[in-house]
Amino acid sequence: MPRPTIPAVLLVDGYNIIGAWPCLKKTRDNAGLEAARGELVEAMTSYSAFVGYETQIIFDAQYHNASSNKEIITELLSVHFTEFGQTADTYIEKVCASLRPQVTQSKISRVIVATSDRAQQLMVQGYGAEWLSAQQLCGEVEATVCRMRQKYQTRKQSKSRFLASAIDAKARQRLAELRMGLQ
Repeated sequence: MPRPTIPAVLLVDGYNIIGAWPCLKKTRDNAGLEAARGELVEAMTSYSAFVGYETQIIFDAQYHNASSNKEIITELLSVHFTEFGQTADTYIEKVCASLRPQVTQSKISRVIVATSDRAQQLMVQGYGAEWLSAQQLCGEVEATVCRMRQKYQTRKQSKSRFLASAIDAKARQRLAELRMGLQ
C-alpha cells in the first residue's frame, strides 16, 4: 500500500527562531539557551501534531566540536544538531534539495522553511520550498494554540446537578411526554 501524502515538511532554523521570537529570546537571556530550545521544541510539538506537518528543528553545531545527532521527539517532530563546521542553513539547503524529487512525485505536498534569514529565504525558494518568517511562524503557532483550546475545551459544566438541566427544552418536553405516557 503506498504511503499517504505528507501535507508538508517544515524545516525550522532553531537559533534563528529563538533570536526572533520575543518570548524565546527572553528565556534564552534569563534561563539559557537550553531552556529556550526546550520551549521551542514544546511549541513545535503541539503545532506539528495539530497541523500534521513533519517538522525538523535544526540547530547549528558549527562552533561546537561534536558530531551531528538527531533526536526523535514525536512521530512528527525531530531535532537535528548539525556536524561541526556545518551551519543550519547548509543543512536546510541539503534537505530541501533531497526532498525536491518527493515533492515532484507528490509524496510530499510542500516543503516549508521557517527562518528570517533573507539569503536563506532566496536559496530555499530556488529549491521549490516555501518560506515562512519567524514572525509568521510565531503567529501561526499562537493561532493554532487558540484553535486547539477551542476544539478541545471541555463543555462548561451545568450549574445544576440534574440531567434535565443539561438538555435542551425540546428534549425535556419529549421526556416529560414519554414519562406521562403521551405519544
